[in-house]
Amino acid sequence: MKKVLTLIVALVLILAACGDKKDDKKVTIGIASNDTAVWDKVKELAKEDGIDIEIKQFSDYNVPNKALSDGDIDLNSFQHFAFLDQFEKANKGTDITPIRTTVFAPLGIYSKEIKDIKKLKNGAKVVIPNDVSNQARALKLLEKAGYIKLDKNFGLDGGPKDIVENKKNLDIKAVDAQQTARAIDEVDISIINNGVASKAGLDPKEDPIYLEDPDANVAKPYINFIAANTKDKDNKTYKKIADLYHSEEAKDALKEDTKDGEIIVDLKQDEIKKIQDSLK
Repeated sequence: MKKVLTLIVALVLILAACGDKKDDKKVTIGIASNDTAVWDKVKELAKEDGIDIEIKQFSDYNVPNKALSDGDIDLNSFQHFAFLDQFEKANKGTDITPIRTTVFAPLGIYSKEIKDIKKLKNGAKVVIPNDVSNQARALKLLEKAGYIKLDKNFGLDGGPKDIVENKKNLDIKAVDAQQTARAIDEVDISIINNGVASKAGLDPKEDPIYLEDPDANVAKPYINFIAANTKDKDNKTYKKIADLYHSEEAKDALKEDTKDGEIIVDLKQDEIKKIQDSLK
């Protein structure tokens, strides 16, 4: 009887292990709704390695991390370090880890009427993204352009309340990041995320009248990455998917889709940790 029980237990363990292996080869990835081409290519390439990728698109930036934490998806790729930092501060108990960096997507100032950033009129209407990290990022860009001055303690969660000088009396309104491109006809300037601009038919490399400097140290918190739950950070299948993102085929798909407006970034783990530590 003991032998029979031992055999049954062994069979259960073997089947469970097989089940785990099978599940490990099916991976659900959450992405922003404007970031499809490169992941479609990664999905295509992954099939050759026996990895079945399901892509879930999200239009709300606040959802993919919750979906990852809840186990509804296995990976996500839509955010930068500053965004994750703010998310984890607002959602205690989440444990998400960047496993590989992807791109830096410069934030740009766009206008239908103004061709020179220096020509912005007094009282001009300005739209910026309303999520905490990108709102602060947009205000820093306005400061860099010379139109506002921010409090000396302005951080990654700063907002319009931290403007200490507004030389042109800019009328600044924060809206959902996806709405910034649609608002361009109704305002003087709109600060638009790279991917949102590209999907709206704008050229994120040529159309901005002012653009973030990708080489500046202040840009590092805004580098994007592929994220997993920390317990899965060493998963070999997930690492293979990250490798495929950095394949030449995927890079070409990204370049074509974004009109060469995004910059591939592949940092080492110690560099990633350095950025994360700087945000604490």
